[in-house]
Amino acid sequence: MITVSDLAIQFGKRILFQDVNMKFTPGNCYGIIGANGAGKSTFIKMLSGDLQSTRGNVSFGSGERLSVLRQNHSEFNDYSVLTTVLMGHTKLWAVMNEKDALYSKTDFTEEDGHRASELEEKFAEMDGWNAESDAANLLSGLGIKEEFHHTLMSELSGKEKVKVLLAQALFGKPDNLLLDEPTNDLDLETVNWLEGYLSNFENTVLVVSHDRHFLDSICTHIVDIDFNRVQQFAGNYTFWYESSQLALRQQMAQNKKAEDRKKELLEFIARFSANASKSKQTTSRKKMIEKLNIEEIKPSTRKYPGIIFTPEREPGNNILEVKNLTKSLNGKLLFKNLNFTLQKDDKVVFLSRDTRAMTALFEILKGHDTADSGTFEWGQTILKAYLPLEYDELFQKDMTLIDWLGQYSNDTHEAYLRGFLGKMLFSGEEIFKKTNVLSGGEKVRCMIARMMIRNANVMLLDTPTNHLDLESIQAFNNTLIKFKGNILMSSHDHEFIQTVCNRIIEIGPNGMIDKLMDYDDYISDEKLREQRNKLYA
Repeated sequence: MITVSDLAIQFGKRILFQDVNMKFTPGNCYGIIGANGAGKSTFIKMLSGDLQSTRGNVSFGSGERLSVLRQNHSEFNDYSVLTTVLMGHTKLWAVMNEKDALYSKTDFTEEDGHRASELEEKFAEMDGWNAESDAANLLSGLGIKEEFHHTLMSELSGKEKVKVLLAQALFGKPDNLLLDEPTNDLDLETVNWLEGYLSNFENTVLVVSHDRHFLDSICTHIVDIDFNRVQQFAGNYTFWYESSQLALRQQMAQNKKAEDRKKELLEFIARFSANASKSKQTTSRKKMIEKLNIEEIKPSTRKYPGIIFTPEREPGNNILEVKNLTKSLNGKLLFKNLNFTLQKDDKVVFLSRDTRAMTALFEILKGHDTADSGTFEWGQTILKAYLPLEYDELFQKDMTLIDWLGQYSNDTHEAYLRGFLGKMLFSGEEIFKKTNVLSGGEKVRCMIARMMIRNANVMLLDTPTNHLDLESIQAFNNTLIKFKGNILMSSHDHEFIQTVCNRIIEIGPNGMIDKLMDYDDYISDEKLREQRNKLYA
């Protein structure tokens, strides 16, 4: 259990948040959300003791152990993979080291014997005899094969290090677990494993994440950091989002009677509970919602971008035909003999274990790169809008936002361009901000504004949720669901894919899989899993 009392933090004159009083109890998972810069990671650091609060205190249950996901991927470079995981349980690791040091002494005394006996007792109490096998099981679950368990951390890739550090945080089933963006750089299989693990975790978990599907799968509560306030709500992210939006609509409809508002909220809760069957935490989630006081449901003060894509014309019958497309990069085959035809209303997600494959395909289809062999042809009615993976070079010039966007518009009047930037939450004098000082999220919002101006009927989106906050992701997601054109995209966002796409094409060095089906069904199908493995064998 973690108890927070009168917590506040201030940087200079800026108060990030204050007057935070809440408890985080065992058996619950708390998803921490907030706009970029709201203080999510800061809150985690204050709980872990890595950052001193301006006021207030954080306390833990008597004798409880805290574990934190480390962010420095090079911190354990001199240690083996298995040792790095064992070091996550600091008390156990200290006992193991002291015990080994005693037994290696050449002048072992009677006093050493008594101390060794004490250590052996502590070691057994902490289940030390199973420590290495437990650590190995965690590593295997996270996709680190046994043959790498004794490899030095310095020899692993960045993505593999992330998995090891995650195993380190989970090791020994800590009483309190703090995870800051744990799904970053994880593949689909590993994220699914982590969802299952945390759903069955019986202690206290706090997690910061932009992955809505992940939050929905594991969370019993949402902690919202917004406008200097930290508030706790029962339910997962989707429940928080939909209920806060409903409350906002009710607030705007001032003529609605209090009784009618109450009835509407109760009906919403009932519907949501009935649809909770897909959650990995169905039972606990229902309990949280059943106990919910409707007075806890409040309108959100969040601002969501106004993302609107309006095709200039409807796509014709001929959209895109790809024949025998093959591409290698630095001598490595990314994909070969791709053959597919894009039909009306197709919204396709492209998958590959090598993310470079999707980027290479999109760059070819946009005409920015050439294939090794094969052809493709776009229909005459097609107008494309592209959000590439890399776009930093577009923002290098010393230009204002209004001038930057004007490069991509036939209408360069300030009022016209200001409208698009305003929809992307650039208001007032912000439109004169220089492009070379923008944050990652601001750059993406500028790129989306550029796409809106195009009035395209086909969207090419290479990992579109990168750098975006939850509000922008949600708004982008909602717009693409309604988009009356074709979409070709790659994404790590489960919810994005599941709700937008109706067709899946997975590409690899040994061919492709092309399925008109639901994403959840695709990743859970055992026969397809075998076929997918063959793409990369």
